[in-house]
Amino acid sequence: MVRTFAAADIGSNTAHLLVAATDGELVMRVDNLNEWIPLGEVVTRLGEIPKDVMEMLTLAVKEFKRIATSKKVDGFYVFATEGTRLARNHKAVLDKIFKETGVRVEIISPAAEAHLSFRGTQLDTRNLGASLLFEVGGGSAQIAVIEDDQILEQQSLPLGTGRLIAESGLSNPCPEYALVAANNYITRVMQRTTIQTKGRIAIASGGVGRGLWRALHPDGDKMLSKYEIQYLLRAVEGLSIDRIGSRFNVKPKRAGTLLPGCMVYLALMEHFGIEECLISEFGVREGAILEMAAGRIAS
Repeated sequence: MVRTFAAADIGSNTAHLLVAATDGELVMRVDNLNEWIPLGEVVTRLGEIPKDVMEMLTLAVKEFKRIATSKKVDGFYVFATEGTRLARNHKAVLDKIFKETGVRVEIISPAAEAHLSFRGTQLDTRNLGASLLFEVGGGSAQIAVIEDDQILEQQSLPLGTGRLIAESGLSNPCPEYALVAANNYITRVMQRTTIQTKGRIAIASGGVGRGLWRALHPDGDKMLSKYEIQYLLRAVEGLSIDRIGSRFNVKPKRAGTLLPGCMVYLALMEHFGIEECLISEFGVREGAILEMAAGRIAS
């Protein structure tokens, strides 16, 4: 039986709603809406979610609820990830959202985030030989060792694009001191890695990876090589946001994530011996839709 569900994640770069129909195996998108809200960068700088961003989040959730209601969905689930997890005032933020919208937002763990991401990516990457999953957002990077239909090991690292910008001062065009600071920060964080698995192919999930893919592969080819990402890094580090957007046909907000995104993905690929990333068009929201259909997420 096909049912329709709505899942929204308050991520560290965007708040994003997906309305989709599913039979429990496949997911067909019905509606998509996202609002750019850079929690990863803001919370890294301030330690909390300021009032103006609280208002943005509340308005986004209110609109998500309106759309979900208009689609007569069988369930509506809203969850938050690293940007909200880190904010010292996250309880006050979620209380405000509930008071003004009636929607309860669940802060999920890094392990749950990796699970939902992997569940979603199985829609288009199953049995293609990947041994690792990278899910990079604005606040963190989830790394998972995968085999068949399961996660064997998982770790979360503070390597989101927004966090890297806040920690190093990356900008476009980028001064040399900021590139050095960013590389030093990445090196320190990668020293915390406990996963020892090496591989040749990793699945890349999330908006940052898809942003790199769209910039490099207007042809739609889903395999992204390390050498292509190195090229993109060299190309964007000296360009303004406007020039990046026009040259690589990406939206301005996403253009600002290409430089830190390249740096994070290259560090992950180098550390784990990965030569190519297989880009998935699906992720945490599709994973949540499938889990709702299976009755494993209450909505």
